[in-house]
Amino acid sequence: MSVALGYIFLSAAFLIVVSMVMMLARLIGGPTLYDRLLALNSFGTKTVLFLCVFCFIIDRPDGVDIALLYALMNFIATIAVLKFFNYKALNVRLLADPEGEGE
Repeated sequence: MSVALGYIFLSAAFLIVVSMVMMLARLIGGPTLYDRLLALNSFGTKTVLFLCVFCFIIDRPDGVDIALLYALMNFIATIAVLKFFNYKALNVRLLADPEGEGE
């Protein structure tokens, strides 16, 4: 890796960390639950970006697979939390059965 590319990756990592701190501030001071949940989801997305940049900084691009796994877990957790706060339970079907045969 060239020196210029190393500086670009380091500056990108620094800017991602700064934006993660800003998301933590929104998470703590968010006025509503949905603002806090959006901040948490954005923090998870920025964590995935930081993991990808960090893997290229240390010259181990195979760590991107771990970052992708974390992105999938972040997405599923966000959907589960939204479903829980909307229906107050996780065992509710999202799609209605048109013929009523599912029960």
